[in-house]
This record gives sequence, C-alpha cells and structure tokens, in this order.
Amino acid sequence: MRKGWKWLPMVAFAVVATAAASQPAKRWKPNPREQDVISSAGFMDSHPDMRFRVLGLQAMRKARYEDAAAHFRRAALYADKQSQAAYAEMLWEGRGIARDRPAAYAWMDLAAERGFGQFIVFREQYWESLDAAERERALQVGQDVYARYGDEVAKPRMERMLRRAMSDVTGSRTGMVGSLKIYIPGPAGDVVVDGSQYYDPKFWQPTHYWTWQREIVEGARKGRVDVGDFKTGESGAPPEPARQPPERR
Repeated sequence: MRKGWKWLPMVAFAVVATAAASQPAKRWKPNPREQDVISSAGFMDSHPDMRFRVLGLQAMRKARYEDAAAHFRRAALYADKQSQAAYAEMLWEGRGIARDRPAAYAWMDLAAERGFGQFIVFREQYWESLDAAERERALQVGQDVYARYGDEVAKPRMERMLRRAMSDVTGSRTGMVGSLKIYIPGPAGDVVVDGSQYYDPKFWQPTHYWTWQREIVEGARKGRVDVGDFKTGESGAPPEPARQPPERR
C-alpha cells in the first residue's frame, strides 16, 4: 500500500533543500547565498513553477484545498512535475475537491512523463486500482491533460519566462553578470549577492534548469520518500512504464 502524502514535502522548495542536504556530494544542496537567491521575490516572480508550487503547499497546510488545487494547476502550466503529482493526489483522495480517479491517473501519468521513479510508482498503483471503465476514461482524459500541460507545450512556457528574465539583466550580453550586486531584502536588512551567484546557469538557462529540477526531485525521493517495493534496474534507471503515455495531440 502506498504511503500517499508522505512524499508531499518535496513540493516545498525549502523542505526539498533540507532533504537534499543528506545526499552524497554530487546531489545539489544550497549554500546560504543560494538559499537567499531562491527565496527572493524577484527570483520567484521569474519562476512561476516554483512560486505556485510553494503557494499550493501553503494553501494545503491551511486546509484551503480549492486554492491549493488552483495553485498546483498554475504551476503545472510551467512543467512543474511536483505540482502535477500533488494535484493528482488531491484528485485521487478527493482532498477538498471532487474525487476523480481517472483524472488523477492522467495527472500522475503526466507527472511521471520524465521517468521520475516515485511518480511512476504512484501511477502504476493508481492503474492497478482502476476498473476497466475508469481506465478507458483515464486515457481519454489524458489527451486533454497532455495537450495543455505536457512538457511539449509547458516547457517552452517556462523557458520563455527564464529567457525574458535574463534579457533584462544589465551586462548580460557581454557576460559580465559577475560585476553586478543584487540586493535582496531580508528581516535583518538587505542581503548582497554577486550576480554570478544570482544568475547561476542552473537557475536561468533552460538545459541547466531542467537538469537541476531533476536533481532536486530525485534527491528528495532518495532522501525522504518511502517507495515501498519499488526497485531500479541494473543500470539504476527506473523501470519502463507498463503502458505508453496517452497519445499527444
């Protein structure tokens, strides 16, 4: 039996960072300046995937479930797999919103689109619990879910946000962001961060950004999540999905 919401802390970035800190050195873990960067309002404004994910979890903690669902769907528009999985769990359990098991499967299948092991486990457990009619409807619902939230359309949305933010950086055309000083308001006064730290490629350049997001999710899974009987293959990769994702439009 799956553990359900035990994995949910990975959707809160600050908690993910704590989980990642227990991982081997190759796993990303923030230094204090990086924590300042990712917690800043300016950073979150340019990263709607993370911003709406955090808002969703905050709403969940206050039992504002409809708000949480709306925030997770907003984050999902920007290819945020954690939020897609969180929304799937809400649908599966009917937590504050109407229970819809076929739709929950479609959303968890979407969350597993990049092969994240934890989400594959949940997806397969969902599928085993559906009856034949529910499975048929789940695949139908999946068409619309992928059309609006799949990586093929959602990743470019997020990448446009990142590029737009970088295009506004003074000196970015000459690569001199290291000469910038970023002032981040804090409870004890402004925190000063070098431009090279604030504009680290893993935060802003799409290829690096998606790699960083994978490291966060997989680090959180390995450090914090009980996946039951899930096992990887000899190569360490997650097992192949039992079914192909719904055909995209």
